Amino acid sequence: MVRAAVLTAIGSPLEITEIALPSPGPGRVRVRIAAAGVCHSDLSLANGTLRLPVPAVLGHEAAGTVVSVGEGVDALRPGDGVVLNWAPSCGRCHHCGLGEVWLCAQALSGAAGKHATTADGTVLHPGLNVAAFAEETVVDARCVLPAPEGVPLAEAALLGCAVLTGYGAVHRSARVRAGESVAVFGVGGVGLATVQAARIAGAAAIVAVDVSPAKEELARAAGATEFVLAGEGREVKEIRALTGGQGVDVAIECAGRAVAIRAAWDSTRRGGRTTVVGVGGIKDQVTFNALELFHSGRSLTGCVYGDSDPARDLPVLAEHVRAGRLDLGALVTRTVGLDGIEGAFEAMLRGEGGRALVRF
Repeated sequence: MVRAAVLTAIGSPLEITEIALPSPGPGRVRVRIAAAGVCHSDLSLANGTLRLPVPAVLGHEAAGTVVSVGEGVDALRPGDGVVLNWAPSCGRCHHCGLGEVWLCAQALSGAAGKHATTADGTVLHPGLNVAAFAEETVVDARCVLPAPEGVPLAEAALLGCAVLTGYGAVHRSARVRAGESVAVFGVGGVGLATVQAARIAGAAAIVAVDVSPAKEELARAAGATEFVLAGEGREVKEIRALTGGQGVDVAIECAGRAVAIRAAWDSTRRGGRTTVVGVGGIKDQVTFNALELFHSGRSLTGCVYGDSDPARDLPVLAEHVRAGRLDLGALVTRTVGLDGIEGAFEAMLRGEGGRALVRF
């Protein structure tokens, strides 16, 4: 039995309880979790914004150590450090055939399966495949990537979602070029990773935008050259004032709110690029008129998982970490145990801090 944070019903608080994990069967791996990041997607699953079979163990951004492996798993052995990949590609679907593994049609197929049971025999599902809000988990071997050398396991957890997403949004989706100006809307864990990625890309100006003035220090430490407080459309006016009335070359929205998407679009110069990273609600509508879409010449792009291929991109991120260009520790503003996840959710709703990290 291991301790885990279980979502018993949509909208209910997480219940910290003991669960029984099966032995790893063929093609599966048991992992002892070192740390797991608390992502806004976990909150979206818990409150029903994203669909999830329940009851379930949440948590998808994590790193740990292999405990045991099932038959047919030859590339891993007990004691290996690993980073969990919550969206493994099947390699067979249409998108995988196009090389767009981040859009794999089967990436989340494991989330509806049986993961573990509670003491009374209740079947639990694995939230986003990996069920990382637990002392240990059992996952498909495709969900396991070697932890990069020279990166502490606790910090490597952040590579599994926040950093892959933020770095990919800049380098893969928006394709920020040296000398361009970038605005980042929403300076949480992903937003801070995005700011750092824009700095690494050589952006000449990086404007961080958030509703909380307390985020300014975090944003500037990550590399923001300017900080703008969001609200009532003033962020658009300020960004245009900072850019000679033109708007930024690239705006990246990390908050997952219609009002922020619209502000990011309005802050982008004519012919620029607006990239949406944040996960919004199905009823949160964004509107554009037909003339502005033509006249502005801007692109509006959705960005799933940073358009990242974890197997390809993790070594790139690790090299940035080892070279001191990417500071994983700077993304973490709160460290908690399993019983602190609900508090991390509440802080997220209040717009406080960057990433919360569950340490085991």
